[in-house]
Amino acid sequence: MLAKLTRKNQLTLPKSIITSIPETDYFEVGVENNRIMLTPVRMQQADAVRAKLEALGINDQDVLDARQWARKSQP
Repeated sequence: MLAKLTRKNQLTLPKSIITSIPETDYFEVGVENNRIMLTPVRMQQADAVRAKLEALGINDQDVLDARQWARKSQP
């Protein structure tokens, strides 16, 4: 089977491959011996939130500061 890489570095996996693995939205991606390895990952919702915060550059102190600010704003 073939999968085509688009100009935007997107890859569509064949349906027969996707239906043969457990349902997942995320894959761990790595390279081994010049091969791209995709491993299905089942992310917990909290993990997805942590990943988004990290991608946005928001750290633990930022969250604590925001929480403290929000509590001060309440009547």
